[in-house]
Amino acid sequence: MKQMEKEEQLFRKRICELAALSYERDIPVHTNFLTLNEQAVFQSISTTLPPVKYELAGGSAMSERKVLCFLPSYEEEPGQLPFSCVEIRPSNPRFSESLTHRDFLGAIMNLGIERDIIGDILSNSQGAYVFVMNPMVSYLTEQLTTVRKTPVSLSVREDPAAFPQPEFERLEGTLSSVRLDAVTALCGRMSRGKAADLIEGEKASLNGQPCMSVSRQMKEGEVLSLRGIGKFRLESIGAPTKKGRIPVVILKYR
Repeated sequence: MKQMEKEEQLFRKRICELAALSYERDIPVHTNFLTLNEQAVFQSISTTLPPVKYELAGGSAMSERKVLCFLPSYEEEPGQLPFSCVEIRPSNPRFSESLTHRDFLGAIMNLGIERDIIGDILSNSQGAYVFVMNPMVSYLTEQLTTVRKTPVSLSVREDPAAFPQPEFERLEGTLSSVRLDAVTALCGRMSRGKAADLIEGEKASLNGQPCMSVSRQMKEGEVLSLRGIGKFRLESIGAPTKKGRIPVVILKYR
């Protein structure tokens, strides 16, 4: 716990330094990719920072990992994003293994690339799209030749308009509350009792951090990961019905 608190303090200090640098010199500066928890920490201190414009960018509005870009006064949005999208495809699809998100991430990490250099990885049956900080793009495209035992070829997409978008399965329902156990029950199509057991069994993470509080009230935009079940985003919370039920829309990551 103390280590986590120390890391958060260092992160807060770093964000303050970057905001001050951008404001004082009126120049663009940015972080590497931030986790959901780091983004939440930034949002919690954003009102205490110098009055500098910023944007969180990750490839799409629905990206999980995002880069925090502080902007100079003369820019309303980043002039050029500090990351690109690398497409990874099997060199010979006919003889390709069935590759997963974990396979692509593992192959990249085995090259010695730090996790915060890599943003979201969108994988499908044809391959994957990986968001990568620009200084590491050339190294990745030159060094990544296989994923597991499958030879792969890489190409770069630099135009944000050509970036792929994440795919979701839409879930809708009504809940008695937006407590973590109630949302988990809907996501996992299980009873609230089983949902509580899953949460208390340390199999649930909220915004990338373990959460064992069944009564934790969820908010729009938060991401819930359930081990062995999947990852979900609480997209919207509607007004209570006459019977006191709360309509929600949940997006399940594919």
